[in-house]
Amino acid sequence: MIAVDSALTSIGLPIALAVVMFGLGLSLTVADFARVARTPRAVAIALATQLLLLPVVCFGLVLAFDLDPLLAVGMMLLAASPGGTTANLFSHLFRGDVALNITLTAVNSVVAAITLPLVVNFALDYFEPTADGVVGLEFGKVVQVFALVLVPVVLGMLVRRASASFADRADRPVRIVSGVVLVVVIVGTIVAEIEHTAEYMAAVGLVSALFCAFSLAVGYLLPRLGKVGHRQAIASAFEVGVHNSTLAITVAVSVLGSERLAVPAAVYAVVMFPLAAVAGLLLTRGRNARDAALD
Repeated sequence: MIAVDSALTSIGLPIALAVVMFGLGLSLTVADFARVARTPRAVAIALATQLLLLPVVCFGLVLAFDLDPLLAVGMMLLAASPGGTTANLFSHLFRGDVALNITLTAVNSVVAAITLPLVVNFALDYFEPTADGVVGLEFGKVVQVFALVLVPVVLGMLVRRASASFADRADRPVRIVSGVVLVVVIVGTIVAEIEHTAEYMAAVGLVSALFCAFSLAVGYLLPRLGKVGHRQAIASAFEVGVHNSTLAITVAVSVLGSERLAVPAAVYAVVMFPLAAVAGLLLTRGRNARDAALD
């Protein structure tokens, strides 16, 4: 097993997350936050679903499946993690409102710096995985999470403000690096717990798949029930259903000091891609069929 104080976890993971969040910042401007006022209903429904409904549903799932305490806390950490650039990519591929995705990601990343520690501390208090030596997110660790999430985003935004052309040129390379980073982080987490990988897949694979499928479904259906447009609802589906696994894994390993706590996020990242792709195909196929019927 990789020691939690090794260079990979103490230096590598925070740097990896910083690259991902910096890349996110390169795509953001102050106007993305101001856009909330122009699409208040879509933003409010998506954020309420992400911040309030998902942690409650995840809590019910981990109780129903009677997960090991650390894996249960890991699932709650995942549920509290915001969406990210992968959500924006899926929205672009399946003709969602990418501008809304960017706004949701911007707002959610700021809010998550506050809500993620609250959810994680609740889970740690409830499930009490004390035998594993994991302690709560005390003030110093909350500040660390805040810095991990927001500082690289702000730096990316400052770079875009100083030179939008440079930010545009850097966007693609940073996205590629972010994708590679995500794969390395997932593989590294699984390798770190290789002796128990089959056990963890059996324990959290179904829970992760159910949680992902539910997140994608309610991310689309609740906005539609709230009279939000189809493209905006697609954006919401991916924002709610595609979590920032890199953030969850980094907090688990580098801040809380447990590879085992990171396993649910790694498993989720594996099942998330095919499920999100299927959801996108179903949503666009349904729309195309309706459009053809009207012609």
